[in-house]
Amino acid sequence: MEPIPETVVAIEDFGPFAIEHVDLQAELLEMAHRVQQVVPECVGLSIGSSIDGVTFTVVASAAEIAALDAVQYLEGGPCVEGAKGEEALAYNHDELMNEQGWQLFARATHAQHVASTLTLPIMAGGRVVGTVNLYAATPDAFDNHHQAVADIFGAWASAAVSNADLSFATRTTAEQAPAILRDELDITKAWSILATREGIDIETARARLTEAARRAGASEGQLARILIELTADNDA
Repeated sequence: MEPIPETVVAIEDFGPFAIEHVDLQAELLEMAHRVQQVVPECVGLSIGSSIDGVTFTVVASAAEIAALDAVQYLEGGPCVEGAKGEEALAYNHDELMNEQGWQLFARATHAQHVASTLTLPIMAGGRVVGTVNLYAATPDAFDNHHQAVADIFGAWASAAVSNADLSFATRTTAEQAPAILRDELDITKAWSILATREGIDIETARARLTEAARRAGASEGQLARILIELTADNDA
């Protein structure tokens, strides 16, 4: 597997994150390798951090997808199953296709090589600190493997949810990681500028930026960048 480009940018340009002194990219790839040893059909995984507010994604390489395709075609091709809910539920492809509203969704999912998913909460200190979503090319790939996969991530197997993200939505979320982190960096800089210029503490500066952005109908990141640019112009 390999990280999507946005995950590489997020890690290299904005790290370290919650885990310091750890090569996060290497750690992701190592966990992906361990998952594929348990679930060879796994084609991707995303880890979302509640602490940093971003998601990182690794996906199967073109060669891995080609190999999976070859095996599936020999066996008659992949089938797609999907479900959403708070419990571990599964529906087969025929059931999905009987629901007219799901037809386009099922076909799009089929094209993305995702036939089953597994979602697990990551726990630390008795609270959820993140979520791992795993994606596989066959409908039963994760059957009987919940605990083994959960152990790789220090996740909670008993809270596993099956097929909650057949559309691989976490990849789209991961693509936003650099922008999210860039906003956070700019906002932090803006707090410091406001605090220094107005002679106020950081918490007050934070509240002012939030309120000003709300009243202007702009995002805090947009307002932060304007403030940074104005300060740079005045210092020039």
